[in-house]
Amino acid sequence: MIRYLTSGESHGQCLTAIIEGMPANLKINIENINKELKKRQLGYGRGDRMKIENDRAIILSGVRGNITLGSPIAIQIQNKDFDNWKEYMNPIGDIDLESKKVTKARPGHADLVGALKYNFEDIRNVLERSSARETAARVAIGAICKEFLSNFNIKFTSHVVGIGQYELDKNYDFKYISDNVENSSVRCVDKFYEQKFIDEINKAKENRDTLGGIIEIRIQNIPLGVGSYVHYDKKLDANLALELMSIQGIKGVEFGLGFKLGKVFGSKAQDQIYYSKEKGIYRNTNNLGGIEGGMSTGEEIIIRCVMKPIPTLYTPLNSIDINTLENYKASVERSDNCAVPAASVVAENVCAFVIAKFFMYKFGNDNMDDILSNYENYLERLKEKGWIKNLKST
Repeated sequence: MIRYLTSGESHGQCLTAIIEGMPANLKINIENINKELKKRQLGYGRGDRMKIENDRAIILSGVRGNITLGSPIAIQIQNKDFDNWKEYMNPIGDIDLESKKVTKARPGHADLVGALKYNFEDIRNVLERSSARETAARVAIGAICKEFLSNFNIKFTSHVVGIGQYELDKNYDFKYISDNVENSSVRCVDKFYEQKFIDEINKAKENRDTLGGIIEIRIQNIPLGVGSYVHYDKKLDANLALELMSIQGIKGVEFGLGFKLGKVFGSKAQDQIYYSKEKGIYRNTNNLGGIEGGMSTGEEIIIRCVMKPIPTLYTPLNSIDINTLENYKASVERSDNCAVPAASVVAENVCAFVIAKFFMYKFGNDNMDDILSNYENYLERLKEKGWIKNLKST
């Protein structure tokens, strides 16, 4: 089973990630990882920090000559802004602890609870780690997982379906989203709503306010049976929800029709099952988003997440000073006013980690040859039974 850890502060020297459990003999294209990192930095509504950084992954170990060794992979992403923060953020030695000290907690952030929990008098000790800057490391991890999953033709895409009061009123298929999403500054494939989203972001910026929204992640070509019903912690959807909810700002996750399923009869909610010699087992709907009983059904996995408005406001909200307990307006840190497009890239990549983890749980993780063999044997068994008709491997 693969796992990862990240470390680093928003204005520290770098972000570091270690992923353990990737199979040996997997070819890594570093530019594919850097493309994902670049996409995370883009998006209408991003702040000045992204003008400073140029995120690129540096692989420190676990790969030799572009081929994985089966040992832990260490990745580093440097923070260029550290040059402007050395005197406040150096890990070792005397530093200026007062100039950038933060004592006025921002509502909606980890500030207040984090400072009280860890007994800090300076909220900077909290906000530097709780910052969404940490997601750059997770995007790098997800990009490595995509390198692995591409060997099995498993594909990912994501797009923004809502910002502020506007939400798409039409469903688009995987190919259309994948072909068009990178052409939009808000990662919206509908030109009418793209402009509405941009207008909403501009309005929020003029009002010194922020906006959240809704993102959708789509995953294709996962064979049926990835995940398990036998234990709560082996359910695929439960783990996807866990990973998605760990992204800063995400406050809700749904699969398929999601919360709409609470408004319809069961006869309209389930994905009915059919069989034909030409198709094998198939369904005409995908209301449950490609997962039943904690396992993939072979249909496209469809997930939506809602991101709250960023709580760092240039018109700050009421708060207190954690040291004096006096009432103040919250501290102001440099921030985006809408990070929903960036969140869709992060969400897509954290999903890739979960899919890779469960894929290897089923098919093994020592080396690529064994995994490919196990995968082909499994699909062949399903094909021999007449349950599926097309193998989806490369």
